[in-house]
Amino acid sequence: MGVRNDTMEVLASLVADFFIKLHIRNKTDDFLWSLVAVYRVAQEVFKADFLRELVNLTKDNPYPILIGEDFNLLRFPHEKSRGRFNDHWPFIFNVVIESLDLREVIMIERQFTWANSLPEPTYEKLNRVLMDTEWEDKFPMVTVRALERIEALSDHAPILLSVGTPPRKSKHSFKFELGWMEHDGFQDLVKAIWEKPVSGQTPIQ
Repeated sequence: MGVRNDTMEVLASLVADFFIKLHIRNKTDDFLWSLVAVYRVAQEVFKADFLRELVNLTKDNPYPILIGEDFNLLRFPHEKSRGRFNDHWPFIFNVVIESLDLREVIMIERQFTWANSLPEPTYEKLNRVLMDTEWEDKFPMVTVRALERIEALSDHAPILLSVGTPPRKSKHSFKFELGWMEHDGFQDLVKAIWEKPVSGQTPIQ
């Protein structure tokens, strides 16, 4: 795992059993945050240790945090296309996420990120990105997109995170004063303006 040296500075790093953790400074605005990447698949026998390490890496973290990649854990029944859904580990995983005050970044375009090699494959969503509220406040437009899976290389689809572009702030902000409604002719004025013809091609223009 690495970062672009022209835009980011790695302040510290930690390699644990299941995760790699970096503390990062954005050079453009001095924003300090932590990036945690899952780098070892949590097989059934290791799931408890995996979640324990997730808690220890996340709780009391000094900076806003982003955690992602192959968790090898489901959260909900709709994240599996077929077969039995065992809710034991999903329940514990969701409790951990909630207790750490984390949110999952919305994934667009694809529903699943993994498939087995059977003639009629089972599809599951095992890759995901989690963030805390401070990170989301900094990047409110963030999304994750699952890219096309290259079967010769992996049974997982790579995921691409985009922080998005915040909407531009208008120079002319709209303000409404409740006192306006007390003025004579207010409703007639609103009705007259509302009924004026507009030049837009759609109702929202």
